[in-house]
Amino acid sequence: MKMQAPPPHSYEFAFPQLDTLVRVDEVEDLVLIRATRDTFSLARKECFVHELAAEGFIDDDYLHYSATETLPLRPVRWRVDHSWLQVDVSQAAATRRIVLRLFGAAALLWLSLMVLIFVRAAG
Repeated sequence: MKMQAPPPHSYEFAFPQLDTLVRVDEVEDLVLIRATRDTFSLARKECFVHELAAEGFIDDDYLHYSATETLPLRPVRWRVDHSWLQVDVSQAAATRRIVLRLFGAAALLWLSLMVLIFVRAAG
């Protein structure tokens, strides 16, 4: 019987002070880190990997990860990539409906106030 590999673990992080979003994917013997911008220094990348390992997001083997090591046992790949950011179609449709209702209600209120103003001015 064939066993299917479990899906990779994915975690998303936001760094508002750097205006950067990060997605961490752990696949078998590789950790792929995708950032929306290249805002991490080499030292900060190393610290981030250590923090991920210490918090249990990735394997504990990465606690001693060094970004300057040429042939690490467990590699980490950093990519500047924003293709993983996708807009949820159902959320976009729900938001569009809410905004259209809000504009409709505002237009109706404005029209009612204009009629009220003209009726009082005429009378």
